[in-house]
Amino acid sequence: MDQLVRIIAKEAPIKAIAISATGLVERSRAIHNTWPVATAALGRLLMAASMIGATLKENDGSVTLRIRGSGPLGSLTAVSDSMGNVRGYVQNPAVDVPRKAKGKLDVGAAVGSEGNLTVIRDLGLKEPYIGSVQLVGGEIAEDIAAYYAESEQVPTACALGVLIEPDQRVRTAGGYLIQLLPGADDEIISAIERGVARLGAVSAKLDQGIGPLELLKMVLSDFELEVLDRAPVEYRCYCSTERVSRALISMGRDELTALIQEQGRAELTCQFCDRVYRFSPDQLRKLLEEASS
Repeated sequence: MDQLVRIIAKEAPIKAIAISATGLVERSRAIHNTWPVATAALGRLLMAASMIGATLKENDGSVTLRIRGSGPLGSLTAVSDSMGNVRGYVQNPAVDVPRKAKGKLDVGAAVGSEGNLTVIRDLGLKEPYIGSVQLVGGEIAEDIAAYYAESEQVPTACALGVLIEPDQRVRTAGGYLIQLLPGADDEIISAIERGVARLGAVSAKLDQGIGPLELLKMVLSDFELEVLDRAPVEYRCYCSTERVSRALISMGRDELTALIQEQGRAELTCQFCDRVYRFSPDQLRKLLEEASS
């Protein structure tokens, strides 16, 4: 079962969250029919969004991560609710690039080292909080860490891993986000750096069956940890006929009238889950009546 685990260090200013997400990343792959490097890139962004979203205090809040890179994948988007449930899509899912050493997927080349990462926090206020940073290398984990360092001045260690089977299904996926709170000294920073180096590639540990809490215990072995909570997460889209209907109404009377006259019917596909919504001429005319009133 996919889940998030949140912890704090008992006697050090450290908070952390880790995720196991094989199921939700596989669900994303199946929906969007992504090729391996696109699966890995979107999977990493989905996991990052899930961990960040789960830290929101507002129950109806959401976090959107958007990457626009110079690589062939184009733009990637992931949206999380405050429970860590996520949805997302990639502009160009059928992309392949040369592999790195030992056959590893080159996510950085597919995303591109030039471009930006934008983080949008919707906390239910009049305007969302928006922060944006230049991409560091397109590997996503290091870009998330750079965002926190530059935009929020929070020292952060982030690792994200997605392993793909030969048949293109997701073998395993997970990662962690470790952050220093005010008061952290150089000794604490050094201990975390040693832990990150000691753990090595997170994908290799995931492949050994190591779970999210164990990942954090390995990286933060110098500290006594307290588990705050564990929670299941999934790939979840909130689209519905009602939401799509409201989107059509928001087009306005003139555009709806033109749609009815020119096409007679409407067919809309959700970009997050690929569900198709079809509206008959009678249904469109009812929506036009609502838009007119």
